[in-house]
Amino acid sequence: MGDIDDHMSGADRHAGLEGGAQSAVAGRPSPATRDAPPAQTSVDIVALNARDLATAIRMRKVSCVEVMGAYLDQIERVNPRVNAIVALQDRGALIEEAGRRDAELRRGEPVGPLHGLPHAVKDLQPVKGMPFTRGSPLFKDFIASADSLQVARLRAAGVVFIGKTNTPEFGLGSHTVNRVYGATRNAYDQSRSAGGSSGGAAVALALRLAPLADGSDYGGSLRNPAGWNTVCGFRTSFGRVPNDAVDVWTPSMGVLGPMARNIGDLALLLSVQAGFDPRAPLSLDGGGVAFRDPPPLALRGKRIGWLGDFGGSVPHDPAVLEVCARALKHFEALGCVVEEAKPDFDVDQAWRAFIRLRAWHQGAAFLPFADEPAQRVLLNAQCLWELETGARLSAFDLTEAGAVRTQWSQAVHRLFSRYDVLVAATAQLFPFDIELKWPTQIAGVAMQTYHEWMKGVCLVTMAGCPALAAPAGFSPSGLPMGIQIIAPAHEDMRCLQVGAAYEAANPLWKTHAPTMS
Repeated sequence: MGDIDDHMSGADRHAGLEGGAQSAVAGRPSPATRDAPPAQTSVDIVALNARDLATAIRMRKVSCVEVMGAYLDQIERVNPRVNAIVALQDRGALIEEAGRRDAELRRGEPVGPLHGLPHAVKDLQPVKGMPFTRGSPLFKDFIASADSLQVARLRAAGVVFIGKTNTPEFGLGSHTVNRVYGATRNAYDQSRSAGGSSGGAAVALALRLAPLADGSDYGGSLRNPAGWNTVCGFRTSFGRVPNDAVDVWTPSMGVLGPMARNIGDLALLLSVQAGFDPRAPLSLDGGGVAFRDPPPLALRGKRIGWLGDFGGSVPHDPAVLEVCARALKHFEALGCVVEEAKPDFDVDQAWRAFIRLRAWHQGAAFLPFADEPAQRVLLNAQCLWELETGARLSAFDLTEAGAVRTQWSQAVHRLFSRYDVLVAATAQLFPFDIELKWPTQIAGVAMQTYHEWMKGVCLVTMAGCPALAAPAGFSPSGLPMGIQIIAPAHEDMRCLQVGAAYEAANPLWKTHAPTMS
């Protein structure tokens, strides 16, 4: 079977694979490791975190073919019950591609940090030669002719693309369901929503259908599904990860970012995604390698601002706030000072500005379909809402909304003169019934739009802050919730460092992983 002695116990085999995890993440395989022992079982392989798995591949303790087979076996066993991976590619072709990656290692060729890892791209990014539906019937038969910037970086880092992760139609709404592939089900309770729009990615990680996942976030799409599936998602600072756009000079509030089961793996993927690209001229200077190994940060004496329900302006299920309050105890145990915090600005005014800016950014994408009845009828209610809301706006309306956003972001950033990071919930309620389109009320308060139930994460988006989602805990009935760890703009490293210290104290991804019998 490959590389580790078949007579070794399961625990010994696991230790054998993890033994090289402290070595460099990328480079040439060591000559001493080229004649490696056979590998372990599929279950053992998918149990490894991404960093250890990448090292084991590079040291030839496990082959790319074995890794690919293990993940495809796991997908075959589990994915039909959750529908996280879509557009899965042919098994034989994937095994052949993995074999080519093994041959590169045998020849001693330089390899990337993700060499041989199976990877499914969120279906809002094109991968050359693969379906690119965006979850819409308008594109159900569309095949991408080229890679996006992010996908090209992943390809150069050595991943093998196995398919896509499911998303809502055009990524709108934090509930992953569409008319091409159907709904993605929560990793902990298959009668519940997975969140979104990176719902497929989050469930794939939680159930070990993929070692890493990419995602995107405008109104919580990296944060909500991470919290609802006990994994990590990172809404990065604008420009940290370069993105393709029709207009590269007008910044959107949408960003790309990594998802993973733990902070170390999250940092590894961000190190590949991040860095300036001249085709995205507003992307931030520098490369991504600095994020690969975030230096440890002692939290004793650090100050944490707890946003809670934003002073009563953002309704939450009380049990959500209770779970997050228990998570904050881990910060206190690490020596942090935790206090309630609220930006000195009208939350409802900021929310109204968000609605206008989002309708401008998102609604414009649907203009090509608006005047053609046969195409317009294929747009869902969320798309039409953004299109019609945006159509009513004037340039002056957008100028005013932008000014409000500036005032809101300045109010949030004034909090950082007192606090090192802010913390909020990743959603205002626990995963809801998968048959619902969206929640219509929270804590007795009616929701006026399809996305108001995500108001708490949208307000963080409006502030322009990086925000890392990490697991917080569970409701009495066992439903997951997460926290957002929020830092000032461009302080992405601070999020990773605080997240790593918190995770060490509360490693729910290890202790409370989902199980499917």
